[in-house]
Amino acid sequence: MTGRCLCERVRFELTERPSVWGYCHCTRCQRRTGTAASASAAINASWLRFLSGEELVRAYRPPDGFEKLFCSECGSGLFSRNPQDPSVMGVRLGVLDEPPDVPPSWRQHVGSAASWEPIPDDGLPRFEGRRTTPR
Repeated sequence: MTGRCLCERVRFELTERPSVWGYCHCTRCQRRTGTAASASAAINASWLRFLSGEELVRAYRPPDGFEKLFCSECGSGLFSRNPQDPSVMGVRLGVLDEPPDVPPSWRQHVGSAASWEPIPDDGLPRFEGRRTTPR
């Protein structure tokens, strides 16, 4: 499974296919993406292999929550990473060349969901804050 940023200078592959993914409705993801929610798949850092542009990847490290990794050239949001356990990562679905072949698994931070885009009644487990199950 491969992916890339908008300018295509950062390219990567995942050696394992993600088996779970979900939506985050937190205000940080809203501001980071300009949308109502962010779709990300859970990955282990050992699955990630850069094909090019690793030196362009930068991280925003908020005082709480996961680090946000992005391309410093085009600004594409690529990954998130747990600062307490860097092996726990997420990959943004929009940068993958093909979507995971599994349905979404959760919606987290629904307590801060955007009022201008109602969350669909899709039957996914909902968490008011961060989901409580391990990645």
